[in-house]
Parts: sequence; structure tokens; C-alpha cells
Amino acid sequence: MSPFIYLASQSPRRSQLLTQIGVAHELLLPDAAEDAEALEDIRGREAPRRYVARVTALKLDAAVARLQRLSLPAAPVLCADTTVALGREILGKPVDEADARRILQQLSGQTHRVLTAVAVQSGHKRVQAVSESWVRFAPMSAAQIKAYVASGEPMGKAGAYGVQGRAASHIEQIRGSYSGIMGLPLFETATLLRSVGISC
Repeated sequence: MSPFIYLASQSPRRSQLLTQIGVAHELLLPDAAEDAEALEDIRGREAPRRYVARVTALKLDAAVARLQRLSLPAAPVLCADTTVALGREILGKPVDEADARRILQQLSGQTHRVLTAVAVQSGHKRVQAVSESWVRFAPMSAAQIKAYVASGEPMGKAGAYGVQGRAASHIEQIRGSYSGIMGLPLFETATLLRSVGISC
């Protein structure tokens, strides 16, 4: 049984959440030669749930190949991906500040879904799950949106916000998994890890 897992994610929040449930882990990150962002391209009118599961599976394929290429010690590999959806529209990471303002204007006063897929591979065994949560934003004024975007927090985050940061002051209601909205649903993650012999 492996004493640790590999986390194939650049998100510091995912690393913190794994530490929270007592899972020893090492980062297994893409090198400059890998185009990790290209894995997140949306295909046509793909349903958000199908999209997030597919992207996570692709990220896991890439991470397992990376593990073999680097000849690292064998251990389970965990990948996750989070997407924000308003109806069937996938709201990804903002490309710039104007895009972040556009996304936040769409979310203002609305309830949206946050879907986080988690996948783990141990040897030839692969297990995966998708967590679905709902977040309602209070109506936000143009000045509030501008101030939040100016903080820099929306950049690099699906849906242009981080639930654990300043955006919390605009969130009216949450249903589902708080850790899932942060980027790693801990109940589902622990269940998957236990199924491959990792204690949490």
C-alpha cells in the first residue's frame, strides 16, 4: 500500500484540502513541453457534467504518462477539475479583466452550478466521481464587480471567483459541497482514495 499519492494539480487549495484529511501527497505537475491548458478546450455544446468529467480524465491520462516518463516511484495519481455552469453554459477561467467582469455580471443575482470531477488511478484501476453544488450570488453592482476584479482574485478561477476569498461577501446561499466548490470535494475524494487503499 502506498504511503502517499501524487496530486496532479497546480491548485494550492487542492493541496491544502488533501492535507486537511490527512493524505500525504507530492505534486506531479506538467512541464513546459506539455500544453495543459489545451486539455480544457470545450467541444461544441458539450454538457457541463460531461465536459468536467472528460477534462479530468484527460488530465489524469497526461499525469499517468508523466509519472511513467519521469520513472518516479509508483503511487496513486489524483486529478480534479472544476467548472462553473449557468444553465448549460460553461463559464471557464476569465481571459482578462473585462472577461471577468462579464462573467460576474452573468452570475450576479443568479444561482449557478459548480461541478468538480475527481479521478484517481492506482496501477490499472481508475475510479472517478463528480460533485455538483449550487451557489447563489446576491445582485452585484457594477462598482462591486469592478472592485472585486481589481483585487485580482477572479483570475485563474473557473467562474471568475473563489468561494473562500472576497467573493464570499456576495454569496447568498450554497447547497452541496463547500470543499467541492473550492475545487476538491472531500467526501467523494476520500471515498475514491479508500477504494484504492489510501486511508483518510
